[in-house]
Amino acid sequence: MDLNFNKNEDYNKLLVSDLRRRFAKVKLGGGQKRIDKQHKKGKMTARERVDYLLDANSKSIEIGAFAGEDMYAEHGGCPSGGVVVKIGYIKEKQCIVVANDATVKAGAWFPITGKKNLRAQELSIENKLPIIYLVDSAGVYLPLQDEIFPDKEHFGRIFRNNAIMSSMGITQISAIMGSCVAGGAYLPVMSDEAIIVDKTASIFLAGSYLVKAAIGEAIDNETLGGATTHCEISGVTDYKAKDDKDALDKIRFIVDKIGDYDKAGFSKTTAFRPKENEKDIFGILPKERNAQYDMLEIIKRLVDNSEFEQYKEGYGQTIITCYARIDGWAVGIIANQRKLVKTKKGEMQFGGVIYNDSADKSTRFIANCNQKKIPLVFLQDVTGFMVGSKSEHGGIIKDGAKMVNAVSNSVVPKFTIIIGNSYGAGNYAMCGKAYDPRLIVAWPSAELAVMSGNSAAKVLLQIETTSLKKRGEKITPEKEAELFDRIKSRYDKQISPYYAAGRIWTDAVINPLDTRTWISMGIEAANHAPIEKDFNLGVLQV
Repeated sequence: MDLNFNKNEDYNKLLVSDLRRRFAKVKLGGGQKRIDKQHKKGKMTARERVDYLLDANSKSIEIGAFAGEDMYAEHGGCPSGGVVVKIGYIKEKQCIVVANDATVKAGAWFPITGKKNLRAQELSIENKLPIIYLVDSAGVYLPLQDEIFPDKEHFGRIFRNNAIMSSMGITQISAIMGSCVAGGAYLPVMSDEAIIVDKTASIFLAGSYLVKAAIGEAIDNETLGGATTHCEISGVTDYKAKDDKDALDKIRFIVDKIGDYDKAGFSKTTAFRPKENEKDIFGILPKERNAQYDMLEIIKRLVDNSEFEQYKEGYGQTIITCYARIDGWAVGIIANQRKLVKTKKGEMQFGGVIYNDSADKSTRFIANCNQKKIPLVFLQDVTGFMVGSKSEHGGIIKDGAKMVNAVSNSVVPKFTIIIGNSYGAGNYAMCGKAYDPRLIVAWPSAELAVMSGNSAAKVLLQIETTSLKKRGEKITPEKEAELFDRIKSRYDKQISPYYAAGRIWTDAVINPLDTRTWISMGIEAANHAPIEKDFNLGVLQV
């Protein structure tokens, strides 16, 4: 181990420590006082409900834990988007669980809450996974109603999806475990089966105060829409539970009876740990985002037995394409090679840059994986496509378009891990969020932006200094340095993986050592959904 390895290791382990600290804060939701208040009402918190519902000591992954990060400060914040979403196992069946966090503004829906719920439903639809809703919400957060209520991807889309999912035969089960009001009342009723907790839960279009104001009727909430009313009079709900645990036990009993599913048929064999030490990742991955390193060494620490077979190893070397297994699942890996490489023609190619030949190779590899029904894993550390006359004359736009076309039209499931840089069109070609990866996650070392902080700050500085000079201001070297630092600081905040996760541009920021689990559970989820169409590149045939 050299000194550089040790420096990298210390730096990356500090990033993981920061990740743990941030997550510990997020897990508190609205804070300990509100958690205590929830317990005094005889109710479990959202996270306690999810943990109780999922099989003990089983694996799970959390979607959107950092949703809402550093957003809505003027409204008191919205930790984790006010809702907990996990993919895990109930009676050994993989399911998605969505639980409103009543400690965050009484579970009210912020704009990011709606986006996160839609992401959970998207995962259920894509993978045909059963979805469980644990409802405890005061409804739309009124101060931001214009950002959550009327548009296509807003609150109403949830119920539209309920209907579509029902027609697809996707199991949906709801447990009303607290407030469920107004438009939100449709979600549990549009599920296949609905459970309601006695005394602590209620469901109605309008609460007692609004009923009094609207029609003059005086009635209490329990009589209006409590468990007895809806289980014995209206028939809106199907089961009455005596408390939270009883409701969750009923869900587990129902899920246990769900039959088997048609499988996509992805190849799975006995799983093996990598032979190389996985923790070496921290020392291999450089502290500086522009530093060179060998991505093959990362791959060796992610795949079973550290074994893989490279496709076109000597061609297009700034992208690695290889077959391997992760936790027993066959995968095709497309990864940006981050070291300087020398071609057979004696030319040098910069690591992390996509050249004509590497784009061409990737397109062919994607086609091969689609033909063989092999899921794709993208390991991103990319600065973009190569520029300059040589690349332009060689048709880099054409070759890049072919790669983007192949990624777009791929019918096998895609999984994206943002390891380092994710800049510009490189993000697109390497299956960024716009290209429908089943799961997309970032390591704490990731940066997502049109270009690097330094490059962007220099461009923005030129624009700002030109503008100031036109207004007659004198720009001294000190003033220029001050402007640069201010611009770069603002830009650096926006390229942070937590900025992206806060807006659900990625599903999570994860410890690199959890990467295998995310990919494995993601492929297992995708295996629930047989591929229903053929791979076709359209007009850009290779």
